[in-house]
Amino acid sequence: MKTLLRCVGVEKAFGDRAILRGCDLTVHPGQKLGLVGANGCGKSTLLAVLGGRAEADLGEVRVQGRLGWLGQVPELTGETVGEAVAEGLSWHTELRERWEAAIDAEDLETSGELQELLDRFGWDLSHELEAVCDRVGCPPAEARLERLSGGEERRVALARALLGRPEILLLDEPTNHLDADAIEWLQGWLASYEGALVLVTHDRYLLEAVADRIVEIEMGACVGYEGSYADYLLTRAERQASLQKGEDRRLDQIAREAEWASRSPAARTTKQKARLERLDALRAKGPLIGRGASFSLDLRSGAKLGSTVVELHDLAIGFGGRQLFEGLNLSVSPGERLGILGPNGSGKSTLLRIIAGQIQQDAGEVVLGNRVKLAVLDQERSGLPTDVTVWEAAGGGNDHVFIGGRAIHVASFLGRFLFTRQHYDQSVDALSGGERARLLLARLLLQGANLLILDEPTNDLDLQTLRVLEEALLGFDGAALIVTHDRALLDRVSTSVLAFEGDRVQRYADRQQHLKAIAQRAKDAARPRKKVAQDKPKPAARKLSYKEKQQLEALPKQIEQAEQGLQDLEAALAAPGLYRDRPDQVAVLTGQHTDLQKQIEVLYSRWTELESRA
Repeated sequence: MKTLLRCVGVEKAFGDRAILRGCDLTVHPGQKLGLVGANGCGKSTLLAVLGGRAEADLGEVRVQGRLGWLGQVPELTGETVGEAVAEGLSWHTELRERWEAAIDAEDLETSGELQELLDRFGWDLSHELEAVCDRVGCPPAEARLERLSGGEERRVALARALLGRPEILLLDEPTNHLDADAIEWLQGWLASYEGALVLVTHDRYLLEAVADRIVEIEMGACVGYEGSYADYLLTRAERQASLQKGEDRRLDQIAREAEWASRSPAARTTKQKARLERLDALRAKGPLIGRGASFSLDLRSGAKLGSTVVELHDLAIGFGGRQLFEGLNLSVSPGERLGILGPNGSGKSTLLRIIAGQIQQDAGEVVLGNRVKLAVLDQERSGLPTDVTVWEAAGGGNDHVFIGGRAIHVASFLGRFLFTRQHYDQSVDALSGGERARLLLARLLLQGANLLILDEPTNDLDLQTLRVLEEALLGFDGAALIVTHDRALLDRVSTSVLAFEGDRVQRYADRQQHLKAIAQRAKDAARPRKKVAQDKPKPAARKLSYKEKQQLEALPKQIEQAEQGLQDLEAALAAPGLYRDRPDQVAVLTGQHTDLQKQIEVLYSRWTELESRA
């Protein structure tokens, strides 16, 4: 099988901290590889090395094919959004130029081969460019790059990467800063993508739907697991159990050898030198599995709350002449974990900032319970100083911290969150995104809050830390307001959801109920309304003829079939591969969709008329 990308013996260290210690990895055509591991283990570092964005200290990387890249820090060129995104189609521009040059040179063989490629990909990809930008939520094409937010820059960089159609696509946390609809679309696009994919993501639904192989970075090396994310979880558990048995045997052997070596000197004859050498070898081997690879998080404060934690009365706010929401009423009680979802820019983060007292609403009132103590984790991770060491950030300059009134040494406290002695003097600036998030969770624990305000808390978290956070939220004795696009977190943790839906904010029992409501409203909107009877008197309607009675009986079935056809067309138009693989069909399907809508309207009109005379 052809190999598109291969790395052998890749090593990378930052200062005296070794991250990658001999990574071997192979990617074949069409393979969808999920790259997982603990925060700080080197996932983003390895991806950067594979993509040529970072240089390995040792080892070799071989690439056969065009690479596409999305890093956590966007790298955009040009002055406007349109210029930056259009760079993703440079391969298509080059393809057309090569075809034109072959035509001019009358090279029929080359021009024929290039024409076949253009027929396959499409001669005009402007429709695809517009569709991808719209789906991921890019700003307008004329928007200046220097005025974009970090989230907008990420979406522009994602659109450019997808439009590039490389043989190998490297994506580092592509769902960060995407709303739920965009994530659903991206999941379908990646699942149908014909090229190879190396994906770092904390989105478990995305990983399960897309990846056909999981590679975990464990103790600096790559360990591969065939199958989906669910297959990986099962196989990994079995592997860890087997390794633990081997480690237990090794430790038992060391204990036996050490016990012999500790006997009187008379027992240590020259004949026993081999046993002493074996003991040294056993000690030097190091553990077969990583130590301290798990931690727990208990956010319970024990503080009693009244019957209501937060109440909102007729809350309203707008920015730049645009009303985000108004007349918002909400009550949150102890034990509730309210998931907040909606499109980017709809007002979710603004609502949290109002409740936290960081900004002032235009109208309405926020009432917090008398015993409420807030803790905030925002998208910018602003609760974490960056010009200090990890030790200073954790302890505030002290050697001890207090949890539940009990003093704990900072070293022990950091150890609970998987920070080793190597991290103590490291600057917070040098931490990975996931390590920074883990340090923020540690500081969150120290606050003893009974109301948590969390804005996209899962961004940059590894899968293990995500599960720890979920367990902590499930056991939390206060209330939590959680803005997140993480579908798995919402489904598992939230007791209800608050959905921002354009001009309305609606509360639902869960995310599934919200999705059903959206689907029903879309169906109702697609169905033409029956005409309301006019007040003016009408002449007496004539009775139905035999032929009209037959037509009336057949109309419901015809309408049902037409509506099903409309749904099929909408699904076809929404398919991620349409604009890429069959761009010539876009106009045809759009025309069929318009014609079928008109046909359904005629059928409903005729049905209403005949039914009124029956």
